[in-house]
Amino acid sequence: MDIKLAYVTVGSREEAERIAEAVVTEKLAACANILSGVRSVFEWQGSICREDETLLLLKTVAEQSEKLVVRIKEMHSYECPCIVFLSLEGGNPDFLDWIRNSL
Repeated sequence: MDIKLAYVTVGSREEAERIAEAVVTEKLAACANILSGVRSVFEWQGSICREDETLLLLKTVAEQSEKLVVRIKEMHSYECPCIVFLSLEGGNPDFLDWIRNSL
């Protein structure tokens, strides 16, 4: 099973915690990290926007990625949420096995 890191931005820490708890409980992700204080600059509907956001990092496996996207979109407050996956190469084999065995 390929390990993936989901990179998700949300509008608040509370929203990140709600999503994180749901996807870990539902075994769509093995672990979540929540990082507050992210400043995002982006173009939306023709305007440059600057927003304080919270970053949600989720460790999962490739086989769960589609279900994870669907579930996050169901719970997310944004019209078009950032949900992208990064492939992980290497790392602590024990930790990577823990992710696989958790899901």
